[in-house]
Amino acid sequence: MNKKKLKIYWKLHWIKILIIGGVTALFISLIFFIITGLRAWNEAESYLRQSQLAMIPLQLYLQIVMALIFGVVYTFMWYWLMFKRGAQSFTQTSKKSIDGQELGITWVDVIGMEEAKQEALEVVKLITDRAELQRIGGKILKGILMLGPPGCGKTYLAKAIATEAKLPFISMSGSEFVEMFVGVGAGRIRSLFKQAQQMAEFEGGCIIFIDEIDAVGAQRSVDRGFGGQTESNTTLNQLLVEMDGLKEKDMNIVLIGATNAPETFLDQALLRPGRFDRKIYVDKPNLDDRQKLFDYYLKKVQFDPQSVKFDRLARITVGNTPADIANIVREAALIAVRNKKPLITMKEIDDARERISLGIRRRFKYSEEEKKQTAYHEAGHAVITYLLVPTQDVFKITITPRGHTGGVTWTPEKIETLIPDRDKLLCDIKTCLGSYAAEKLKLGKTTSGVGSGPGSDFGNAYSTAHQMVWNWGMGKSGLIGDFHALDSYTGRSSSFLSEQTKARLDEDVQDILQTCLKEVEEVLRKENPLLERLAKELIAKEELNYDEIEAIFKEFGKSRAQ
Repeated sequence: MNKKKLKIYWKLHWIKILIIGGVTALFISLIFFIITGLRAWNEAESYLRQSQLAMIPLQLYLQIVMALIFGVVYTFMWYWLMFKRGAQSFTQTSKKSIDGQELGITWVDVIGMEEAKQEALEVVKLITDRAELQRIGGKILKGILMLGPPGCGKTYLAKAIATEAKLPFISMSGSEFVEMFVGVGAGRIRSLFKQAQQMAEFEGGCIIFIDEIDAVGAQRSVDRGFGGQTESNTTLNQLLVEMDGLKEKDMNIVLIGATNAPETFLDQALLRPGRFDRKIYVDKPNLDDRQKLFDYYLKKVQFDPQSVKFDRLARITVGNTPADIANIVREAALIAVRNKKPLITMKEIDDARERISLGIRRRFKYSEEEKKQTAYHEAGHAVITYLLVPTQDVFKITITPRGHTGGVTWTPEKIETLIPDRDKLLCDIKTCLGSYAAEKLKLGKTTSGVGSGPGSDFGNAYSTAHQMVWNWGMGKSGLIGDFHALDSYTGRSSSFLSEQTKARLDEDVQDILQTCLKEVEEVLRKENPLLERLAKELIAKEELNYDEIEAIFKEFGKSRAQ
């Protein structure tokens, strides 16, 4: 260990060294006094030796007991005052650094984020090989911001960076800096960066990871009272100062922040170049990535390769995150064990998806009338999706009550759509309205199964039509603009619009809904025999899988919408 490392080791462990040294010195002194005492005792008169010999055990016993009691009480009181009830207990962080190699998460374990991995790999190369960068006068990145939905692997990727770079890794959450007392968060920021600097001096670098950084990095604003905003602003200001300090000292410290919040939610000073120099977008996996994720997680369990098809699983899980896929496999394993199956099959995976999305089957038995209503409801969804929506598949239909639903039609997207156009949005509305139109056509009345609020058939249809008109300028009247854009400034919903404009926009919304409903009703009238057959099969079997659905449509000479 060289001189520099000895100096750093002293900074990190000087209290332990002093305590161990003090105990050792006391032990040596005790041995010295014992030897000296024995020598004097041998030279003393016989009667003195006898009296002293009688008192030694009691005196020695009392001294040892008193020394132990005093030492324990003093140590406890000092620790209690300094760390548990003193100022340092609020401002000091108790996080321990973890060696990167101990994390054990390599690039092989990071699945489903190829673009993000490439960005991260470049960061690792910059951290581990600074010579090439310094040769041309460049400076290492000091901050990396990971953005994306929850469950997509931001924390996982940060740990993989630490593992590959073989550097100490300190992980904290943004909420750990937030306290009710002003100045506490700033103190914890200082403590965190001081610890990172010490580790960087000792190990040659350090990685700080702050998860949910939006809790500490939100936009600053004027305090409205009680000091809460002042504490938040002070904590963020200290973080900005510490990140600027990283530029002044080339310590090979990299701060990685992760958030699920929109980028605009963070303070602009935090996002400027020189602080978070690079942004890595960790988005939901695409079709190929989902297939790799299923392959990765299923290899950790016992599954039937003849039954489980990775390509099909990837197609029916559009929009699922890596965490969702891992959860599906775990749930499928539990179901297989519960059913005493030796291997996981496609049925267990389908059951796992339904259980996670909708909950367990309810112990509720439909009346014949309710069963008929639910069957027509779901059959309406299926017929419209199959015949009018080219971007979606009908994979499964069930009228078994689960969670808050009486039935469900699984219509996963065939491909990911980043920016849906007007045709895609209209197809979504038609799919939602298929249930309402089928009930109206076959029963002569409608039910509350179309629901109300977000997530229901009517809720989704109205929300899509409203956005088309109010946000994206797709209304019949020709009014364009994002009519909700200024709501955040006024604090009221579209308070700057005239009543006449609002009325025209609302008419456009209804026009879209009524036009879609008319087309859906025409299709269902034309395909009444198909609708009737599908509903009867559902009443008889309660569940129809992909092959059964396909067979019914082929029987009527129907092919999927192109």
